[in-house]
Amino acid sequence: MPRESGSPRVDAESDFMRARRHQVLSGLAARVRNDSDDVVQSMSFDEVVAALGRRGEHYGGTRVIPLDAIVGSVDKVRDFDRRFRPTSTRSRERWERLARASRTGEDIPPIEVYQVGDYYFVRDGHHRVSVARSLDLKLIEAQVTVVDTLLTPVGIADRAALELKHWRRMMLERVPFAGEARAAITVDTPAFYGEIAETVEAWAARQMHAEGAYMDRDTMARRWYEEEFLPVAELIDEAGVKGPTETLAEAYLRVACERYRLIREHDWNADIMEQVGKIKRKRR
Repeated sequence: MPRESGSPRVDAESDFMRARRHQVLSGLAARVRNDSDDVVQSMSFDEVVAALGRRGEHYGGTRVIPLDAIVGSVDKVRDFDRRFRPTSTRSRERWERLARASRTGEDIPPIEVYQVGDYYFVRDGHHRVSVARSLDLKLIEAQVTVVDTLLTPVGIADRAALELKHWRRMMLERVPFAGEARAAITVDTPAFYGEIAETVEAWAARQMHAEGAYMDRDTMARRWYEEEFLPVAELIDEAGVKGPTETLAEAYLRVACERYRLIREHDWNADIMEQVGKIKRKRR
């Protein structure tokens, strides 16, 4: 806990001014580094859940959670930065009142949070979190509501990562890959997920036309992966045409595009791969 003067009121005032000073200095440093706003701003719960896809929620009980795991807010993303330091003096009186209560040992009610994976987002208790972090506390009591998502909530530190998650979720809604296929079909460029979905749906349309039978989406995803992607991935590996920074799915998209541009057909064979292999430029 920061140094005490013996006066809870004076100490609370000092706590607030120290938190504001650190927030201002952190913001200036971020500008010097040319950091984007989402590196320093508190994360938005709505943006995160929209990107990951919300399946449901359930009450997780009241428990003690690490303050460092609280990364965002439901409705006050601009009032506090990523470390929950106040971004203005608008609520100074309320902040200092809570700081005095914390310093004198008054009973502080639990905060309310949403849990998404290992991350927590504040529903109620932003000032309590801010004060606790200012006093160098490590844990805080919280009433937790656990949110279940379609995508695993990892790698969501900034908006660029959220955009990639959003497009991946959209692809999986159209093409419900499962198991090995779900893990294998990854790209680093958001729009490529849309291209994969279109590619799979076009392949399924050709198959249904040729076979004269309907194919549901689960079957479409499974068959495309087994009958199209895996054999082509083997050809790509044998021909050595995968770029050094490409995922296998990105290599598939690039090679499939070049194949069709060259010969205007959908067959795969060694001669086609030889022609495609002469094109070294990676598509971006």
